[in-house]
Amino acid sequence: MLDTDTKRRIDTARDIFKNAYLPYRDPETLRAFLKIIDEFNYDHSERLGDAFEYLLSVLGSQGDAGQFRTPRHIIDFMVEVLDPKKTETVLDPACGTAGFLISSYKHILKANSSPPSPSGRGAGGEGDLLTPDERGRLAANFKGYDISPDMVRLSLVNLYLHGFADPHIVEYDTLTSEERWNEFADVILANPPFMSPKGGIKPHKRFSIQAKRSEVLFVDYMAEHLTPTGRAGIIVPEGIIFQSQTAYKALRKLLVENALVAVVSLPAGCFNPYSGVKTSILILDKSLAKAADTIAFFKVENDGFGLGAQRRAFDKNDLPQVQAELTAYLQALRAKASTESILAVTSTAQIVPKEKIAANGDYNLSGERYREGGAKTNIFPLVRIADVCTVNPRKSQLAELKQDIRVSFVPMADLNEHRIAFQPNGEKQLSEVSTSYTYFEDNDVLLAKVTPCFENGKAGIARGLLNGIGFGSSEFYVLRSNGQVLPEWIYFCVMHPIFRDSAVAQMTGTGGLQRVPRDYVENFQISLPPLEVQKEVVAEIEGYQKVINGARAVLDHYRPHIPIHPDWPMVAIEDLVANEKHGLKAGPFGSSLKKECYVKAGYKIYGQEQVIRCDINYGDYYINEEKFRELESCKVKAGDVLISLVGTYGKILIVPEKHEPGIINPRLLKITLDKQKILATYFVEAFRQETVTEQVANLSYGGTMDILSLKVLKSLKIPLPPLATQQAIVAEIEAEQALVAANRELITRFEQKIQATLARVWGGETEGGPQ
Repeated sequence: MLDTDTKRRIDTARDIFKNAYLPYRDPETLRAFLKIIDEFNYDHSERLGDAFEYLLSVLGSQGDAGQFRTPRHIIDFMVEVLDPKKTETVLDPACGTAGFLISSYKHILKANSSPPSPSGRGAGGEGDLLTPDERGRLAANFKGYDISPDMVRLSLVNLYLHGFADPHIVEYDTLTSEERWNEFADVILANPPFMSPKGGIKPHKRFSIQAKRSEVLFVDYMAEHLTPTGRAGIIVPEGIIFQSQTAYKALRKLLVENALVAVVSLPAGCFNPYSGVKTSILILDKSLAKAADTIAFFKVENDGFGLGAQRRAFDKNDLPQVQAELTAYLQALRAKASTESILAVTSTAQIVPKEKIAANGDYNLSGERYREGGAKTNIFPLVRIADVCTVNPRKSQLAELKQDIRVSFVPMADLNEHRIAFQPNGEKQLSEVSTSYTYFEDNDVLLAKVTPCFENGKAGIARGLLNGIGFGSSEFYVLRSNGQVLPEWIYFCVMHPIFRDSAVAQMTGTGGLQRVPRDYVENFQISLPPLEVQKEVVAEIEGYQKVINGARAVLDHYRPHIPIHPDWPMVAIEDLVANEKHGLKAGPFGSSLKKECYVKAGYKIYGQEQVIRCDINYGDYYINEEKFRELESCKVKAGDVLISLVGTYGKILIVPEKHEPGIINPRLLKITLDKQKILATYFVEAFRQETVTEQVANLSYGGTMDILSLKVLKSLKIPLPPLATQQAIVAEIEAEQALVAANRELITRFEQKIQATLARVWGGETEGGPQ
């Protein structure tokens, strides 16, 4: 007879593997897999849980519903602020892989552990102060919902590996199902999906806010499902903060009056590489909100990681200070301290009276709006794009034209990125394109609506069309002015970060093919100055744009050039190598460096990804010291030249003084040059010259993937002037490159000027949004 605990575990396993697909087609493979699994030791489930969470972080990506993995440090920040207790129920209604639930569980265990001994370990282990009954009730206090069966399965595994024998994770549509509407929680933590299906969500009628957008409904749901003393931390896109659509304003009013106590603005790259959407954290506390007459606004500019795609750790981190001051602010509210006392405990927050937030009925939750000397109200009226433009004009206007008339044809590839002009080179007969392609005319604005073209900034104004008519990609939106706006004004408005960042959050469709909804474009509000003012602003912006275009042209066309003197000898690379062991060395055979050799930290493995990106710090593959000693002939040192050998071959990089000790992988070759013959910096520039790249192209081989072999590289010939001449050439190229780099800074500065100009017309802070 099975005991209760064993039955629970069997039920959990059944839930995990329900409808699961195991990718094993033959019984021998499955038998081998099960044998390995059977040998696992489960005596320390916390380590298994941490390993599983690490695996999820590696595999994490954006899902079809707009969900993506929340960074662990952001989860932990929110949990520390909300401080869940051992007797409280904790809910995540869009739980994904259960990161918030597990962080909350660990937080409670830590809060109920004996003080650490001198060795740093708790006297009785984590949570040793909890009684057996409290531990049993604690596990039952955590609940999660998710609409995706795959996410439910991952959550169940994650919780099980963290010691939950009977995890309470349910496959449930939070927005359209009423079955669990009457279930409430003391603490709610979530990063809900930002995207809505085409046509919007069709929720039931029990929501206080009538809306079709998922982010509005999720926030409403969480605010309504807190207990009277409940608290919540919710990650939201910027649309929740400032959009002027009725549902968004109604939601903000509900929050300000009933639950909101603080807003934490996060940096725009916080969720890279899964999403570049700008987000904020709403902190709700129902009991405090009803007693308080202020709301605090905090701004996190750095979260301890770079904001690029790789999110590398660095030393700037505002989160600890914001956490400390937000906690102090909440404590001051609980103590019913005065506003002056609250200001005394924070140096970074803006404490804004609710009366001021509610003043114009917009309930805008952007902290910058309330900063002294900050945003003002719009000086010109806001109008929907659909009020001043026709979106995708009807083809019926072409009924009178002959079908053999020639018209311009513009595929997506012809539309430039972040450039207003494009050249319509293609042409077709009207009969060839009138059915399946998008129609436009001279002076229409074209806007790419599909990922990644939208994110890359593909847009422009159609001009110089054959017979004034064009057709192009079905992935264009066409915006035709009704005479109240200049085409250039429309273009600059739809290229503004406010429009674009919010549009990304609104995209619908599957992960690889998402589109900006038409109703978002039509309902987005833009400022409408008189035409004369538009002309003045457009002229100013076009002046800035000319500078940007010129700087971009420099970046696009600059290539260092070495004028090769006929008296210089052409010397084979093998004759330029230092006289030392392994001076010219290809990476180890693949069988010597398999992925099972990789570890989390140790000696770095350098590959093509560093060389192609010209970034020695990129990547995080490592081997242990034993493997490093085995492959020490492949180790890199400062001044070595690395060359890629496979696929994107012939790329080159010098190892800098500051680098992690490590080895090259099989797709790289390293060269230690003879410093008495050639400078590494000159070698790199010479290697990139046409005389060498042509040799590389002619001598590479391969079927589906080009390959550059060690034998070929040895024979490549480099023009070799005297060392003094090499130094002069390098100095000249470095001076040129400094000027080129200045063009990048110029682009950044003049793009900021364009945004400042638009903001000036829109009244300080740009407040456009769907209506």
